[in-house]
Amino acid sequence: MNPFTIALPAGRLAEESMAFFRECGLADFQFTGGRELSLCDTTGTYRVIFVRSQDVPTYVIQGGADAGITGRDVLAERGYDLVVPADLPFGYCRLSIACSESLVATLYQKKHLRIATKYPRLAADFFFKKGMSCEIIKLHGSIEIAPILNLSDCIVDLVSTGQTLLANGLKEIDVILESRAVLVTNRSVYARETKLIRNMLMAFKNTIRARQESH
Repeated sequence: MNPFTIALPAGRLAEESMAFFRECGLADFQFTGGRELSLCDTTGTYRVIFVRSQDVPTYVIQGGADAGITGRDVLAERGYDLVVPADLPFGYCRLSIACSESLVATLYQKKHLRIATKYPRLAADFFFKKGMSCEIIKLHGSIEIAPILNLSDCIVDLVSTGQTLLANGLKEIDVILESRAVLVTNRSVYARETKLIRNMLMAFKNTIRARQESH
């Protein structure tokens, strides 16, 4: 039998996902920290593949993976038609608007805004709903430097601790949405692998409950 394949966003979220699976007693992935793009757990029941965060839903939709773990921000930006059977207790962050200290008081008074972001749809929706004219400048990384170079008036980006904003002279002024890690699968896999997915969800639920009871 082929292992149940789960697409993970390479980096911290993948590490947190594998640690959570281990805590739940579902799978123990022996990650060496090397350049492996896929790993099977010690029983061969589960396999994880490491992909870019934005690609997780595509792998799941196209059948390259049976399920995936991604952030709610990724799903909201693209509006993917996926089943979301579980919220997970990690990956907490928020999609926020930030600008330089000098613009905090007047940003929303400007007639036209230039916004640098990796989230063009969510950013545009937020400002259009406020009745504001804006130009979206899509970037793929180092978003915080855009206001410093006068490329944009503000940014829309994920914020966890806020330390990166602070280090670049930016202040968080609004939150567009709260995000966390979620389990996703496509509809055919959800119907076909009902028992396995149900067992996963029960293990998740029991682990989360045990955490809550221990505090």
